[in-house]
Amino acid sequence: MSSTAFSSLKLRIELQENLSSLGYQAMTAIQAQSLPDILAGKDVIAQGKTGSGKTAAFSLGLLQQLNVKRFRIQSLVLCPTRELADQVAKEIRKLARTIHNIKVLTLCGGMPFGPQIGSLEHGAHIVVGTPGRVEEHVRKGTLHLDNITTLVLDEADRMLEMGFAPSLDAIIEQAPKKRQNLLFSATYPAQIKAIAGAVMTDPVMVKVAATHDNSSISQHFYQIEDNRQRLEALRLLLLAHNPASSVVFCNTKREVQEVADELHNYGFSVLALHGDLEQRDRDKALIRFANKSANILVATDVAARGLDIEALDAVFNYHIARDSEVHVHRIGRTGRAGSKGHAYSFYSDKESYKVALLEDYLDRTIAGESLPDAGVLANKPAAPLMTTLLIDGGKKQKLRPGDILGALTGEKGIRGEQVGKINVFDFFAYVAVAKNAVTPALRKLEKGKMKGRNFRVRIVKD
Repeated sequence: MSSTAFSSLKLRIELQENLSSLGYQAMTAIQAQSLPDILAGKDVIAQGKTGSGKTAAFSLGLLQQLNVKRFRIQSLVLCPTRELADQVAKEIRKLARTIHNIKVLTLCGGMPFGPQIGSLEHGAHIVVGTPGRVEEHVRKGTLHLDNITTLVLDEADRMLEMGFAPSLDAIIEQAPKKRQNLLFSATYPAQIKAIAGAVMTDPVMVKVAATHDNSSISQHFYQIEDNRQRLEALRLLLLAHNPASSVVFCNTKREVQEVADELHNYGFSVLALHGDLEQRDRDKALIRFANKSANILVATDVAARGLDIEALDAVFNYHIARDSEVHVHRIGRTGRAGSKGHAYSFYSDKESYKVALLEDYLDRTIAGESLPDAGVLANKPAAPLMTTLLIDGGKKQKLRPGDILGALTGEKGIRGEQVGKINVFDFFAYVAVAKNAVTPALRKLEKGKMKGRNFRVRIVKD
């Protein structure tokens, strides 16, 4: 039996059966290297990028240990952003499908505090949350950590970058001393070493190379004189190659907003994503980008965490990333699932030291290429394929994605293929429809009934 097969692990029978039904057979590198130690109850530090399969690694560890009959919070998973916490909770629930009556609760900032208190009073087995909100619940006495057997710090480097160190310290202080600690991080800076030294006992170190299949990503570098030329280079490449979906990474929130505003002024379909946005605006930007209602997302590294886009055509590094591992992490978002991806990076003389570090890291020589001809500036920016509609009703009104799809495609409705992603929240829902089907779609939703009543609908604009 292959040592990389899930069936080679000493997992509970119901977990094995579920993995098999999900089609999970061979473990990824990070799972094969970390799971035996995680299942043995050891403290583990695992270094690997998003998409490496780390979530399933720690999820299987905490589900293996879980005692469903003990209705106490037994595992706490801390994540840097609400998007990532939601993703992690979803993955845990998927892997736990065959364990009956398991309760996974998310506690994140940007959500009302009151309902979270109610959910905690009802109890849970596993809590997934962001450090700020979890600390607030611990401080107010609404969350008790006395029964925690496993603590997971997911994307620990980002949590520190975002200033969560004091919250992490406060949470860890309230957790039982005797527990298993699992720390996952894309990079391993000194601050992470310090945390590991302080909270972990004889941790096993697992490192999975952050290399990406070079054949799936073509990398291009351009030497730039100044910021004005940087913006022009970005426009030239966008107009020459017309990627249907691309992320532009900037190093600061301010630069994100400036670049997005400039591109918007030039007629591009663009959204900004940074930490100063309200949670609802952040959700809206991510949804519109993921459902193809906008072609370009300009973002900071921290804000782009939890970004789950299946087919990203291009990544632009407006500046070379501060860290070579972050560069690889950024560009690894394109060229997935067998498709070809493109990464375009701009650098100035001042950034030559970063280029030298990157050359060592990538083991290749970096030479500036020529930009496309200025004639492409006369081209019109590509229009997005979809438009997002906002419906004034959600889960609390018992609306489900199937209801929305049915209302759109019913008698004299639009075709199924003209309907894109549907996202339903507590009090509202978003649905993407093809640009050429917006008018009939609006008419169908406004005039038709869902769950026996009418809902207000409007187009989501920039």
